[in-house]
Amino acid sequence: MERLETTAGVRRRMSRQKSRNTGVEVALRRLLHASGLRYRIHRRPVKGVRREADIVFGPARVAVFVDGCFWHGCPEHATWPRNNADFWRTKIEGNRNRDLDTDARLAAAGWAVVRIWEHEDPAEAAERVRAAVAERRTPDPAEMNALQDELV
Repeated sequence: MERLETTAGVRRRMSRQKSRNTGVEVALRRLLHASGLRYRIHRRPVKGVRREADIVFGPARVAVFVDGCFWHGCPEHATWPRNNADFWRTKIEGNRNRDLDTDARLAAAGWAVVRIWEHEDPAEAAERVRAAVAERRTPDPAEMNALQDELV
């Protein structure tokens, strides 16, 4: 792979970019946990598919991805660097295509995918995730008995 032309400052900033446990991701997880939801983090939802979700609700089959605006080409905040423009355009478009492929693969395996942009309000994002989990959640037997008792 050819070495990119860049400055020391840019190289330093890019090397410090977190890919896990970003501020938005942690804030979202805190809100989800506080609302009583339990989950796994940084897991591959489907065996044989080498894609890792940021938050995974296994029993409900919901995978949550928190996407960075720069890295995933946010329609609102994407910026296209002038230095090494071809490299970055190819990189970001590749990320977008991989995201679409991931969504399709997980959907084919019976999973729901929730994508959160880093600029989204964590409370609103948490509500979207809660709704997705609630929609797909299998009621436990005690809940089913209580519902049946109400109907009789």
